[in-house]
Order: sequence, then structure tokens, then C-alpha cells
Amino acid sequence: MATNILMPALSPTMTEGTLARWLKKEGEPVKSGDIIAEIETDKATMEFEAVDEGILGKILVPEGTQGVKVNEPIGILVEEGEEVPAGDAAAKQPAPAQPPSGPAPAEAPQQQAPSPPPQAQPQPQAQQPRPNGHAGAERVFASPLARRMAQQAGLDLNRIQGSGPNGRIVKADIEAALAKGPAAQPAAAPAAQPAAPAPAPAAKAPAPAVTAPHTPVPNSTIRKVIARRLSESKQTIPHFYVTMDFEIDALLKLRADLNAKAPKEGPGTFRLSVNDLVIKAVAVTLRRFPNVNAMWTDEAILQFQDVDISVAVATPTGLITPIIRKADQKGLAAISNEMKDLAARAKENKLKPEEFQGGGFSISNMGMYGVREFSAIINPPQAAILAVAAGEQRPVVKNGALAIATVMTCTLSVDHRVIDGALAAEFMQALKGVVEDPLSLML
Repeated sequence: MATNILMPALSPTMTEGTLARWLKKEGEPVKSGDIIAEIETDKATMEFEAVDEGILGKILVPEGTQGVKVNEPIGILVEEGEEVPAGDAAAKQPAPAQPPSGPAPAEAPQQQAPSPPPQAQPQPQAQQPRPNGHAGAERVFASPLARRMAQQAGLDLNRIQGSGPNGRIVKADIEAALAKGPAAQPAAAPAAQPAAPAPAPAAKAPAPAVTAPHTPVPNSTIRKVIARRLSESKQTIPHFYVTMDFEIDALLKLRADLNAKAPKEGPGTFRLSVNDLVIKAVAVTLRRFPNVNAMWTDEAILQFQDVDISVAVATPTGLITPIIRKADQKGLAAISNEMKDLAARAKENKLKPEEFQGGGFSISNMGMYGVREFSAIINPPQAAILAVAAGEQRPVVKNGALAIATVMTCTLSVDHRVIDGALAAEFMQALKGVVEDPLSLML
């Protein structure tokens, strides 16, 4: 039986994506676990694994297509020897009112009522109460293939007895239910009353008229998400900023000494950067200030138990923030090697979702560009981000006399709902102490 291959949701915030590349061609066999396509999500380009087996009978969405909605059919999988449905018939089958795989879309275009199915086809099922008396209150265990076959045939999985392990519904159970014919199926549910039309969305502001010569560069999915999330951050989070100068001569000396003692090759090799030491310094300070390692909700301020630090990395497609997990518990060499690996794979769009989703605090470092000072936008739902600028030699006053020191300006952006001014100042004062006395990082 032909099965639709649906656009997957590869991240919690993904609603649509770009089908970047097909890795299987029409007519090629597909096994469960095979990588069949690359999908550009709202975070990165990720591999899409097949969950069913069969032959890739037809590709419905060509590679390079943007804005493909989650759960939209992108291909058709058929069994060996089975004919591919004409056209994109498999993609146009009406979905049941409440498909097993998730809630129905909030709004669908008006269509003419479908003609009654032939007598040989089972009628769509009305959802019946589960044994506990609540419709859909218990999870139905079924294989992905069985679930899709049931959805396309209009069968109610709640009324099918599974023959697989622990009562799991498998392909053979669906075929047996179809063989029983319409007499074995309950009567179709009465047609639901049409829902009230949803209010029309607010009209978008007209695009500005551009008369100067220009070249349009289409927005990638990642760039659209960055734009939306940062706009929401500035509009909904009350930002305020605390800036402080850190003298980093002692930190630079420690870095040079450790790099000089590092193995040149083989296991244990590392080469520390200033950013690596800043990550460790922030992690140690956050452990002392759990009320900064937190996020806002309407019910409570959530203080994270682990110190997971997101580090901004610029990629050709946009900014992404891979995470150093439990950074306060890791040594400098471990942080350095992990950060280099994450940054390299981030630039190649090879990060796994768990490597960039989450985090309790962010660091954005533009010191390598010679930036003297800047303020960063909070990465929601976190409550703070540290902007790290370049270290440069500046005149300072020490013991009443003019001296030269290497100074790095850092700016902490905080969510005022979570972090008050005095707390932000105390955190920065403590971080300054760690950075200017970096031997404490070795304890």
C-alpha cells in the first residue's frame, strides 16, 4: 500500500522548512533508518531518516523547495511491485478529523464535500471513548507504517487490536481490518458543524518601494527565524545593560603558560583561546549566582540546576548558539576542544538538535573583530547574555599613577523581570574578580 513520506518536524519550533537535497532517487529501495533527504530547519540543515521500508516511488517536492509545511507529503513510498498512484493522488487523500499523529490544523481551505467512498472501502471512523471513558485519553501504540495506513484508510486505531509486542498495532493488523470490509466498521460520525471563520489576519505593511538598483537575496529559513526571535526578544523582554572593563593581562599570561605546556600532538592536545577562559570564568561565576542562571515564566522564575552556556557562532546562513553543557564542571582543555568541535560543525550545519537547543546563559564574543564595545540581544527564553569585546592596551590609573593595561570591555544584557540592577552589578563585579585573578579557574 502506498505511503506518504511527510515533512518532518526536526526541532520544537519548526513549522516549515526547506527540502535542501534528496539523497534517494525515484525507484531506489528505502530501509528504516536510511538517510533519504537533507532538510533545512529553523536552526540548521539536518538529515531526515526514513521510518518505513519500501521503494521511493515518487518525489512530490523537488529539492530546493522552500516553505514546505510540517506534515506535508514530500514523497510516496510503495511496496516492491506496487504501482505508484497516478499524479500526486497519495498526497491529496483527505485526512480524518482527528488524525492519530497529532491535532488537526487550526484552519483549512474550504473544499467541496468529498463523494462517498466505494462500497469496498471502509468508512471513516468516529472517535470512540477509550476504556477509561475519555476519548483519546490513552496512547495508541502503532508502528509508523500502520499509523499512516490507518490514517489514509480512515480507520480508528482505538478499535483495532494489535498483534505486535505489548499490543502494538502493525501492518498486518491494518490489512486484517481492511479485509473485514465496511460491515466490521462502525458507522461514520455525523458531520461536524462548520467552525466559525477565524478572524482575518492583520494586513502586513506594504513593502517599501525600492527604485535604486539592487540584488534580492532570498531569506533562508534560519534567517527568518533569527529575525522573528530577536524581534520578539526586543519587543517582549525588558532589556537593560551593565558595562564593566576587565583587565586581562593576568588571564593572557595564564593562557600563554598553559598553551606552552600543552602536548603538541596526540591525546590531550589543546590550544586555549581567550574565549575558552571567558566561558569557564562565566560558568564558575554562574554557579555562585544561580538567580542569574534562570528564565522567566508567568508562574515562576526557573533557576537552572546545570550551568549550560550557549556560545554564539557566526555561520554562512546565520547565527547559531551551540552549548557547552555543565561548563562549570569541565576543565579548560575540555571546554576548548569541545568548543572548537561545535563551532566547526555549526559552520557546516552538522549540529544535532540537542547541541544547540536549550542553555541557560549566552556569550557573544566579537573581540576577534577588534570591536571595542557592543550590547547583545537576549536569546529567549534565557535571562542574560554577555557581550565580550576586544582586549586592547589602554591607559589606566594604578596607585595614583598612570599605567598601561590590556582592557576588555564586557556588557551584560539582562531581563529585568528576572535580574534586578543590583544583582546584575554584583554578578559583573564577581566575574571581573575571576577574570582578573584567573588562577582561581584552576581550582
